[in-house]
Formats: sequence, structure tokens, C-alpha cells
Amino acid sequence: MATIVGGKGTFMLAALDESYQLTKVEIGRPAPGPNDVAIDIKYCGMCHSDLHTINGDWGAGKYPIAPGHEAAGVVREVGAEAFAAGFKVGDNVAVGCMVMSCLSCQLCTTGLEQHCPKMCQTYANMFPAGCDHDDCSGTHTNGGYSTDITVHKRFVFKVPEGMKLEHAGPLCCAGITTYAPLARHVKGKADQNVGVVGFGGLGHMAVKIAIAMGAKVTIFSRNDAKKADAAALGADLVVTSDTAAIGGLFRKFDCILDTVSCHHEINSIISTLKAYTGILVLIGGVPQPYELAGFPMVFNGTRVEGSLIGGAELTQEMLEFCAAHEVLPETEIINAKDAEASLHLLNDGVGGVKRFVIDAATIRDM
Repeated sequence: MATIVGGKGTFMLAALDESYQLTKVEIGRPAPGPNDVAIDIKYCGMCHSDLHTINGDWGAGKYPIAPGHEAAGVVREVGAEAFAAGFKVGDNVAVGCMVMSCLSCQLCTTGLEQHCPKMCQTYANMFPAGCDHDDCSGTHTNGGYSTDITVHKRFVFKVPEGMKLEHAGPLCCAGITTYAPLARHVKGKADQNVGVVGFGGLGHMAVKIAIAMGAKVTIFSRNDAKKADAAALGADLVVTSDTAAIGGLFRKFDCILDTVSCHHEINSIISTLKAYTGILVLIGGVPQPYELAGFPMVFNGTRVEGSLIGGAELTQEMLEFCAAHEVLPETEIINAKDAEASLHLLNDGVGGVKRFVIDAATIRDM
């Protein structure tokens, strides 16, 4: 039996506290306005961000929280303006990490909605006052671990023909998070060498996308357990504690993507970036401070950049790119009753590169 919170009609899997226990909760979603798209969710991927949000790593949560920013499904209802923008009932669509922004600032009008001061994340965030969802201003968002969702047309993405919905959802998180910096620094350039720190959910997408862009890829890992997996994708793998191997990569890389989401040592790889032009991009969302050694960075002319997902237009571009190059995440579809156990597996690093993807139809049956 579902707990009812603030309305009826939508069933979701929600965390009621900082534990990974998930409870079936019934809520009311907003009725779609002129700019909105109402979506029946079919699948939602599970991300490390879900863990960080539930357990409070990124700040205290407002419970109940339904995580999930890797949702994909079918359009059920379309507002008039959303219809004019090209959405129609029956479309396959996906929703990523944000559901609203101010839509009018310099950042929003140049494709950088993710940096808008009023950017609203898909879950555990507050709808900005005066946003298009007027009846939701000041309330917190609930994500894709649910049966349906209503989203402003700006943040609904069309799934390319032939792409499965269970793949489209994870691409709107892991895909765009890795595609965005690679599009800035690697795409369209010849003879690029790319390093990827970590080979989990983000890391394996970074490898696939970089290779599809024509780059040569090397994975930095704590051990060689995934060396065969790396080779199967066409990438090399080096162990970060192997000083001889690291020394052999001196000033090799044009770009290194650090995908690891927990505290780790990265100074050992600074010397592998090309002098002056090489760039280290941090995308893992580590809650603790990074410890970067100053002298190696100064003498190498190292640049360090943070990167947060990507804007709406770039996200649609990413989906089209991945469809054209057959770049897809490794996924395992799970029943909603197994979601709680899957969160623990995700936390423990079990499952390798694959994404656990909830079959949303099974939420009602819990």
C-alpha cells in the first residue's frame, strides 16, 4: 500500500530518510500547462548522484525524495506551446538532470541552462518562484523513480528513431556529462589522446564517446581487473600506482576526464597531460576537496576545468550523435522491488560498468 503525500495519481519509489530504503509513495503531479509535456515513464536509470542525494553527501535532503534523472518514456499529453514546438502524444522522449531554469538569462539563451542561478534539478530541488509551473513554485521536485512526470518542453528530449528507451534515459546523465567536455575539447580534432580516470558508469560512456569521436583512449584505474573490458572497447588501461607505466605516458594526453565520484588521488596523472594545452576535466562530483600539487601543475602549465552535464540543445545533439555512432550504455533492467538492493550494489561498486534501469511499470505492483 502506498503512502499518500500531497496528492494522488503518480506512484514513486521514495527515500524517507538518509538510508537507502525505498518506499512506494503516491503523489500528485502538476497538470500540464501550455509549455509542458506529460510523460508516462517506462524506464529510469540509477545513478551515483541518487546515492549522494539520498544520504546527504551533497547537503540535507527534503524527504520524501524520489530520485532519478535518467527517465525515458512516452508522451501522454502535450500543452499547446509544446505541441507547436513539435511534441505530440506517443512520442518517445527522455528527461535528464534538470527540469526548469529561468529560460531568459544570458546563460539560458546561450545553451548553458545548467548554470542558470534558477536551474531546477529533476529531484530534491525547489521549483524557482515564478517559474512556468506556477502551482509548483516553492515545492521540491521528485524524479524518475516514478510512473509519470510533467516537464517543461525545453527539458524534454526526443529519442532518436531506433534507440531503445532503456538506453535513452542513462544517456541524459552519463552520456551528456561525458559528451559535453569531449565536444568542447576533442570533437573535430585529429590525433587526440584522451585519458579517462575511472571505468564505471561515467567512465565507460566517456570511453565509448571519445572513441566514436576518433580519439585514442587510455583508462586510469586502481587495478587491472577491467583490462579485458577496456580492450573490448578499444581502449588501453593503466594502473595509477604503476609508476613505470605512468612515466611512460609523460605529456601524452590532450584531455583527461576524471569521472570518479569519491575521494581519490589524481596528482600522479598530472604529468601525463600535454604541457600548456592539456586539460584535466573534473566531472565526478567528489564532495571532498581535491588535493592538487601546485608545482607539477605550474611547470606543466596544466589547466583544470569543472564540467556540469550540458545544456538542452547539446543534450539533444548528444542523443543524435550516440544514435548515429551506436554509442549506448550497458544496462540491466530491474524490477522496482529490486531497486533498493540495486542502490546498495551501486554503493558497493558491484555491477561494473552497467547501469541498473528500473522498469517503471513494476512500481505500481509493489
